[in-house]
Amino acid sequence: MADKPEQEKTEKASIKKLSEGRDKGQVAKSIEVNSFALLTFGLFVLYLTRNSLGDKFGKLGRIIFGSLDKLQVNVGNITELTATGLYYFLLILAPIFLTMFIVALLVSILQVGFKITPKALQPKFDKLNVLSGAKNIFFSSRSIVETSKSTLKLVIIGGFVYVIISDFIQQASNLINLTVSEIVRFMMHSALSLIWKVLILFAAIAGLDFVYQKHKFNKDMMMTKQEVKEENKQADGDPKVKQRIRKLQVESTKKRMMQNLPLADVVITNPTHFAVALKYDLENDSAPEIIAKGMDSLALKIKAIAKENDIPIHENKLLARALYKSCEVGDTIPQDLFFTVAEVLAYIYKLKEERKRRRII
Repeated sequence: MADKPEQEKTEKASIKKLSEGRDKGQVAKSIEVNSFALLTFGLFVLYLTRNSLGDKFGKLGRIIFGSLDKLQVNVGNITELTATGLYYFLLILAPIFLTMFIVALLVSILQVGFKITPKALQPKFDKLNVLSGAKNIFFSSRSIVETSKSTLKLVIIGGFVYVIISDFIQQASNLINLTVSEIVRFMMHSALSLIWKVLILFAAIAGLDFVYQKHKFNKDMMMTKQEVKEENKQADGDPKVKQRIRKLQVESTKKRMMQNLPLADVVITNPTHFAVALKYDLENDSAPEIIAKGMDSLALKIKAIAKENDIPIHENKLLARALYKSCEVGDTIPQDLFFTVAEVLAYIYKLKEERKRRRII
């Protein structure tokens, strides 16, 4: 028997699927945007701290090289110099590392928002399989696409830098006629020109990659019609179960309605299609209450129970239809029907009083 063909993903991802994917760490995120931000802010921080960094590295150099003529090579001296060098190195670079961390965090939050996803941090031991891991690295479609993107980016940036540097080299042929200060200014200008041009190119690459990642994420998260159907079924509940619950609720309402029916003061009929039972306590109720209602076969059953319990049955086609359509069991009658119902109840109470007198006589 042939396998059932896989359905095509044609539907947009639901909010539920996007939320579940986010919990697993599946988000539309561009690494190129992060790289661009880190490079830009990194260069900016280096520019702002250039004087301070120069002084600190100069001090570190004086500490190291100033004692070389007196240095006695032993374990203690080497350990002390290493610790001193490491301390100064970390002290110098700490502001830069801290800035890079904050920038990376902020850029990630701007791209995908802030959310801690424990599921994404859980270890997946199936990924420790060397064969499957190698297959994912070298032969998966994702790795091929990422490798192609990295290669293309390298070629574009490399070619761009080569063109700019070639132009600088041609201009450098005139440096022989310049003074030292003019040569330094040329080198500084060339370096800054190269940096901002590369940053512009990097920004364009990051923007294109961001759009691509958004498109790829939306495409990967799309759902088949069957998946949408199953999700709706889970959200709304199984229709068969809901139908069964509704059936039980209707049966329970009918049973309770029939139990309360002997308490009715009057049953108003259509005469055969509708039957509505009313109960009214002059001392406690503000208006008559509907304690039972039914149509067709249920209406006949209500009338039969009313006869068994000697409950008056009053025929009023328009009133019975209006009460049935405008009220539910447990409701009080609407205000616009007060006068008509009051006339009916007055008539019923009058009949009851006459019956009592006859019984006394």
